[in-house]
Amino acid sequence: MTKLHKIVVVGGGAGGLELVTKLGDTLGKKEQAHITLVDKNRTHIWKPKLHEIASGSMDSGEHELDYIAQAHWHHFQFRIGAMKALDRVQKTITLESYFDENGQQVTPEQVVDYDTLIICVGSLSNDFGTPGVKENAFLLENQMDAKKFHANLINACIRAHYQPESIRAGQLHVAIIGAGATGVELAAQLHRSTRELVSYGLDRINPQKDIQVTVIEAAPRILPALTEDLSFATQQLLHQLGVNVLTGAKVCEVNNKGVLFSDGGFLDSELVVWAAGVKAADYLKDIAGLETNRLNQLVVLQTLQTTRDENIFSFGDCSSCPWPSANGGKGGFVPPRAQAAHQQASHMYQQIKRRLAKKPLKPYQYKDFGSLVSLGKFSTVGSMMGGLIGNNLMVQGYFAKIMYLSLYKMHELAIHGFSKVFLETIARLITKRTEPLVKLH
Repeated sequence: MTKLHKIVVVGGGAGGLELVTKLGDTLGKKEQAHITLVDKNRTHIWKPKLHEIASGSMDSGEHELDYIAQAHWHHFQFRIGAMKALDRVQKTITLESYFDENGQQVTPEQVVDYDTLIICVGSLSNDFGTPGVKENAFLLENQMDAKKFHANLINACIRAHYQPESIRAGQLHVAIIGAGATGVELAAQLHRSTRELVSYGLDRINPQKDIQVTVIEAAPRILPALTEDLSFATQQLLHQLGVNVLTGAKVCEVNNKGVLFSDGGFLDSELVVWAAGVKAADYLKDIAGLETNRLNQLVVLQTLQTTRDENIFSFGDCSSCPWPSANGGKGGFVPPRAQAAHQQASHMYQQIKRRLAKKPLKPYQYKDFGSLVSLGKFSTVGSMMGGLIGNNLMVQGYFAKIMYLSLYKMHELAIHGFSKVFLETIARLITKRTEPLVKLH
């Protein structure tokens, strides 16, 4: 009996899940390869949706995907556990034991064999060693983080409503450190959801006076990775919503009362979210002798192979992939965006097929289709086509919102197919009419 080629994908984020689903539907279904997905969580949520869960504008239960069910339906195997070690000689990875929320062990330490290993574990927040962040700030790295912040926000509002004394300065202020897409989108969503929450009988809270959302950015402008025009348009919209924007503000400490700046200034805020900077997980740093950069990202070739092992590939936020300039210049690196992970997953699928057929691998070339930032129901702004044309095409309003929503639909189509996505979309539209506009628990 011919031994099946073992393909192990570590990381069930957007790119990893799309890849194993496609591999399972083809190679797995035809028993041409054995496909395994490894992830430390049981369920998947599209990471760009985390700010909606945090603000309460989306019920995560309606959008969660169960890895075990997906594996059953799409002909791959799922193993739960965080990767903690890699043996390139024996071609094995070791997974940590998995414990439930009560601290009880569910699975023991596991060793998984591979012939082809693909690492796409995404990124984590980078606090740059800022004092107090780990103890006093909320992160938005996964759905548990988002749910935790939302629960604390709800409790803070209810507490303020029932307390006998007046609301303290900063008690219902939210400081969001980092004005990238996540920070800006969260700020806009919170403006709406906090006012919806107060309208459900919490009349002792004055949303105009007591609730304040502030976005803090160390760079001279918000959305520093995007164009100046897009940054300016977004900041104007935030101002119209009543969101405070502080630029050129460097945070030196976060304590339980608020945020301290390097110039000695202080912002009262008992709810602080850290959304500034990303890096790959610390355990990837020089793992098994593989080359990594200062952000712990695995350095890969344009084929998505790691530089020191042709049997190990990496893509998404945890990898540093070259992006050559179209005109022959120095170029740069593929940015950590959802569209990049989607493109790389599709390219990786073709690479696997070529690898099994013993054909030469092809280089990956990132195609920048622009950037979109959602400000909830108020607006969506963005630039289309990105680096494909000389000047970015600015888009705003309803058209931009449709384009933003289509990004998520593309992800859903890749993992579910048209029929299921169509039916679930209709079901969500119907149930939405019978539920509160903001999640209250």
